[in-house]
Amino acid sequence: AAMAVRVAVLPCRSCLCDDPVQIRVAGLQPQQAVTLRASLVDESGELFQAHALYRAESSGELDLSRSPALGGSYVGVEPMGLLWALQSKTPYKRLAKRNVLTPFCVDLEVYEGHGDMSRLLGKCTNERWFLGEGVKRISVREGRLKATLFLPPGLGPFPGLIDLYGSGGGLIEYRASLLASRGFVTLALAYMSFEDIPATPEVLELSYFEEALNFLRKQQQVKDTGIGVLGLSKGGDLALSIATFLPGIKAAVSISGSSFNSFIPLKGDGFTIPPHPYDLGRMKISGESGLVDFLDVLDDHMDPATWNCRIPVERSLAKFLFLSGLDDRNWKSALYCQEAVQRLQQHGREVEFYSYSGAGHLLEPPYLPLCQVSIHRVLGMFVHWGGQWRAHAKAQEDAWRRIQAFFWQHL
Repeated sequence: AAMAVRVAVLPCRSCLCDDPVQIRVAGLQPQQAVTLRASLVDESGELFQAHALYRAESSGELDLSRSPALGGSYVGVEPMGLLWALQSKTPYKRLAKRNVLTPFCVDLEVYEGHGDMSRLLGKCTNERWFLGEGVKRISVREGRLKATLFLPPGLGPFPGLIDLYGSGGGLIEYRASLLASRGFVTLALAYMSFEDIPATPEVLELSYFEEALNFLRKQQQVKDTGIGVLGLSKGGDLALSIATFLPGIKAAVSISGSSFNSFIPLKGDGFTIPPHPYDLGRMKISGESGLVDFLDVLDDHMDPATWNCRIPVERSLAKFLFLSGLDDRNWKSALYCQEAVQRLQQHGREVEFYSYSGAGHLLEPPYLPLCQVSIHRVLGMFVHWGGQWRAHAKAQEDAWRRIQAFFWQHL
C-alpha cells in the first residue's frame, strides 16, 4: 500500500501569527499533481480560502519553500502564499481578529489532481496565535481611558508603546498583542467609536492621550527611558501629534498616515489644530458596486491655506519612521509622508521613510491577507484601500521588521 500522505507545518503546528512556517507534504507519488487548500473561519463565521496547484518532487515530497505553485491563488515559490492569499467567499470582508485570546485555525488540505478537489489525501491545522506564551492581557478603564494593556512575561523593564488604529474606531488589540509577544509593553488605545466614545467626536483632546502616556509610564515593567507610539491612518497623524506636543516620546511610527491633522479638530493646551479641509463632493462612487474612492476628497496639502492644519513635527525631539504604500487608494499617504519627511530633514531631524510599490493603505502585521475593499465602520460605505496581493504581502513582512527594529533601536 502507498505511504499515507502527511501534511506538516514546521517548526510547530502552533505559532504566533507573525511567524513564518514551512509547509511540507510527504508520501506523494513522484511528480504527482495535487491541489493545496487553506481554509479559515473567522469569529463572525466568515470563510476565507486560498488554493494553489503543485507538483510533487521526484522524492514524492512537496516543500512550499522550494516548490513553485503552478496556478491558483498565486504562482511561483511562495512559502506563505496559502496564508497571505486567503480571501473571503463573501466579497469585501476584512480578516481581522477581535478576540486575541483565541488563535486563527488554518486548515491545510491536500487534494488529488488539479481539478475537482473530490479526493482528500491529507490535512493538518496550523494554529496562529496573537498572544505569546505568558503575555498578560489587562483591560484598562481608568479615568477616561478605554484601553487594553499587554505585558510580556518577566519583570522587564521593557520598552513601552501606545498603539493606535484608524478612523474606523473601536479597540483594536491584535497588533498590540503581537508587539507584546515580541517584548514591548503595549497599550492598545481606543479614541473613537467605542463604548461611550462617539463614532465621530467633535474634538479629540490631547489630554486624553497624555492620560494614556502617564498610565503607561507608571507601569513597573516599563523602561523609564521614553515611550514609543505607532498609528495607522488617522492613528498615524495622532502618533505624530503625540510625539510633537507631549513630552517623553522617543520614537513615533506613522503607517499610511499624514503630516496634518485629519477629520477631527485636535485640542491641546491653549491651542486647537483644525482638521485639514476636505470636500466629500469629490468622492467618486463607482456605479454597480457602490465602492467609494476617497483619493481626491482632501484639499491640496501644499496649498498654504491648509498649513494651519499641519502638525509641527519639526519641533519634536522624537525619532520618526514613516511607512506607506504606493498603491494606497484611500489617501495619498506616500505624498503626505514625503512632505513631513522633507520638513523634518530641513530641520536636521532624524527620520526614516519607506514606501512600498504595490502596497495598499492597510499595512498590517505579516501574513494577514490583503484587504482591498471593506466597509468603513464609521462611514458605513465600502471603501477602496488598494494594494496588490503579492506586493502587499511582501511590504507587510518588511514593514513589521522595520517597526520592531526601529523601536528596539530608539527605546
